[in-house]
Amino acid sequence: MPEQPHQEGWSPQPRTLASTQAQRRRLTRLTVIGGIVILTLIGGLTWFLFHHAPGGPFTAFPLPGSGSAPQTLTTGPDGNLWFTEFYGNKIGRITTRGTITAFPLLKDSSNPWGITTGPDGNLWFTEDYNKIGRITTHGTITEFPLPTPSNKPTQIIAGPDNNIWFAESFGNKIGRITTSGIITEFSVPTAGGAGTTYGITAGPDGNIWFTETGSGFGNSDDIGRISPAGSMTEFRMPPGSNPGSIVTGSDGTLWFIESGKIGRITTSGTITEFPLTRTGSTLTQITAGPDGNLWFTEFESNKIGRITTSGIITEFSIPTANGAPDGITTGPDGHLWFTESGKGSESSDQIERFSTPGK
Repeated sequence: MPEQPHQEGWSPQPRTLASTQAQRRRLTRLTVIGGIVILTLIGGLTWFLFHHAPGGPFTAFPLPGSGSAPQTLTTGPDGNLWFTEFYGNKIGRITTRGTITAFPLLKDSSNPWGITTGPDGNLWFTEDYNKIGRITTHGTITEFPLPTPSNKPTQIIAGPDNNIWFAESFGNKIGRITTSGIITEFSVPTAGGAGTTYGITAGPDGNIWFTETGSGFGNSDDIGRISPAGSMTEFRMPPGSNPGSIVTGSDGTLWFIESGKIGRITTSGTITEFPLTRTGSTLTQITAGPDGNLWFTEFESNKIGRITTSGIITEFSIPTANGAPDGITTGPDGHLWFTESGKGSESSDQIERFSTPGK
């Protein structure tokens, strides 16, 4: 028989069942650990890109100059967003691409606050100087003084009756103005008459809904309802609630902000409250979002928040230090837009756009 060639090297040893199973367990552990590491890295990178990368959810558009204190904003009939500059004494317009135009008011101390689109295709706004203003989409401004002096109108909304409705904070009244400028005032039946009306919105039931706070005068905090004919009903809130901005949600109820909570009231008057995780949060305004949720701003916490119609709250920190978000609305482009009035020496006044998750 021919001699077999001599081979040097490793000679495989027979494997036992136990050793094979041990190797498989080690391989499984390594695969799981590797998967966790990869998912963690992907998650961190996704979070970073979502919050910070160009084209991410936040896009800022600084206003010219400083100290203008942009407040409320609304979608205009021209496909742009319109906003008020409280200290700048201007009405601003911003396109969805970020081009800003400012229209100075007729008086330096006008201090515009709330703004809404009217049924006549114009923008209507309130002035702390005790007037209601109207501005066309071309920038022509007309002002209408309130009958009662020093009432300080705040929020304003287009009603279901083709009129404009607004809250009068110092006068404790609800006002109505026709598109031709005729003003009617309705006194709120709060005990003592020293409360403050602030938020206002058109309800899903064909009425106007508004908020009242006792303002430290011993009065109650209430959610109010007024019919287009002027009939009022009030729904009592717990003491110290301080309800503010209010809006109609996609679920057919009214949603509003209060001290450290989001409130919901049905058209029959049933109130439910949803506390935020962080006590003492200063909430400023609330709006119905493009995703069917409610979105709100947190001035002191430097965040915007989302609450689902079932009450689940999520908060998003804005990238601007000391941004102090204030007004918020859904834009014609399907994104959320909000104002930043700024606080501190390093802050700046700007309009910010936020792409909701999934956009």
